[in-house]
Amino acid sequence: MSMESKLSSVAKTTTPSPIQELSHLAQRCNAINLAEGFPDFPAPPHIKNAAISAINSDFNQYRHVQGICDNLANLMKEMHGLDVDPLTDIAICCGQSEAFAAAVFAIINPGDEVLLFDPAYETYEGCIRMAGGVPVYVALDPPCWTLDADKFMKSFTSSTKAVILNSPHNPTGKVFSKDELEIIAGACCTKDCLAITDEVYEHITFDSEKHISLASLPGMTNRTIITSSLSKTYGVTGWRVGWAIAPAFIASAIRNIHTKITDSAPAPFQEAALIALRSPPDYFESLKKEYELKRNYIVNLLAGVGFRIQFKPQGSFFLFAELPEDCLLSDVEYVKELIRQAGVVAVPGCGFFHSNLPSEELSKPCSSYQKRYIRFAFCKSHATLAAAAKKLVKLLDASGYLKLH
Repeated sequence: MSMESKLSSVAKTTTPSPIQELSHLAQRCNAINLAEGFPDFPAPPHIKNAAISAINSDFNQYRHVQGICDNLANLMKEMHGLDVDPLTDIAICCGQSEAFAAAVFAIINPGDEVLLFDPAYETYEGCIRMAGGVPVYVALDPPCWTLDADKFMKSFTSSTKAVILNSPHNPTGKVFSKDELEIIAGACCTKDCLAITDEVYEHITFDSEKHISLASLPGMTNRTIITSSLSKTYGVTGWRVGWAIAPAFIASAIRNIHTKITDSAPAPFQEAALIALRSPPDYFESLKKEYELKRNYIVNLLAGVGFRIQFKPQGSFFLFAELPEDCLLSDVEYVKELIRQAGVVAVPGCGFFHSNLPSEELSKPCSSYQKRYIRFAFCKSHATLAAAAKKLVKLLDASGYLKLH
């Protein structure tokens, strides 16, 4: 018997992220990385200084910083009108990823079905399957990624336990509208389901769009587990400080699971989180303006080199761009050529789409769109975006399209 056979079924079915694999190819080709969703510019100085001060003050052991919970409770009240008890309703975790995983492990039993909106961030399915749950995908309708209420309602069964909602949305940049949120909330209440939200891009919205937490809708406060983190708002994806906000009995279960897995989030970064969460309103306004400029830049850039941009991101820091209409390459083939010929790396959209949609959906001709999108991350410095623009424009042919074959 081979040693590989000793792996668990979970380990055997958990494969490397295509984002990571392409990043390795990009490194070998010295390509500009517009694939991964992390900034390549410095984090705010006052937040970094707070972390340095915490380390020098020897906040370096296991630690729970209650002040984070106190600040989060205040923010939830200010932003969404939610009454959160900082002593019972919040679990501090190692980033949103662990908070989400612990939330899934806290509520999902083997055989429970979980609804997700397609396209979806890849780690959601992995957590659900590790818990023994069954992911069920509800396709959002391109090009604006709208929610079809009828399609959504037909996805519920007697085994449905929870709905996953990510808004602002990765990879599309969609912000779910109030009407769509009311449909989701109404279904959760009618079907007696829970919801887990991923709200890491809550402060990054554009134009007149405003992030609304599903938990703030009627009937949803006691049905929703909110997960978020410092990562995206403060540009510190490597600090791994996140949280889950939920009814006390669920938050307690999440804390217990978190403690068994990692014991505590990084102590000095928890201390720095206190400073970050007390940032003045103008910090968040500046954040939006900066990212809106970057969004506009990359939209104009990619439209100018032939990509079809039928939906302008409303939030997050991703652009889900459709391949040029006459392009015969798949998304994966195109990205590989983009790396080799242009020296720029992005993420093929197929990594966010899922084949276990209902058979009637897959049989439609429009299902071919699953291989027609590429995700670009614009959470990069102006110098990086300009360098990418220079490389892409250099490959333009006379017809105005990138010469990738």
